[in-house]
Amino acid sequence: MKHFVFRWAATTIAVMVASSIIHGIRYDTVAALIGASLLLGILNAFVRPFLLILSAPLILVTLGFFILILNGLLLLVVPSVIVGFHVDGFWSAFWGAIVISIVSWILSAFFRGSDGHVHVLTHHTQMRRVQGRVIEDDERRRM
Repeated sequence: MKHFVFRWAATTIAVMVASSIIHGIRYDTVAALIGASLLLGILNAFVRPFLLILSAPLILVTLGFFILILNGLLLLVVPSVIVGFHVDGFWSAFWGAIVISIVSWILSAFFRGSDGHVHVLTHHTQMRRVQGRVIEDDERRRM
């Protein structure tokens, strides 16, 4: 549950940053921003994997560029469901999806632990000590 809330918060911040950078993306209320980021997260979690599988040949032919187009199309779907969230056109959605991806990636990188999982706190409470012996050069030569 913590992971979901963190991803939702990161997506909300990313959509807010995208709306301040890209002039074609805007929201009327904070509730519309939160709803848009929630819907975008749901679309990315459940719809995007199917779209990626279906469009795999096109993704391969375009060397991955089509993934950016899919991300833009998913962002373009959000205003049709969320009242108060606006995306003016495809190019606004395309560039907005790129900004949202970059900002989400940066926010996730700050909170990712050494084990690859996202931790809200950046320090680890568990430390393991490894016991062993150090082999000196002389001992290594004798072996």
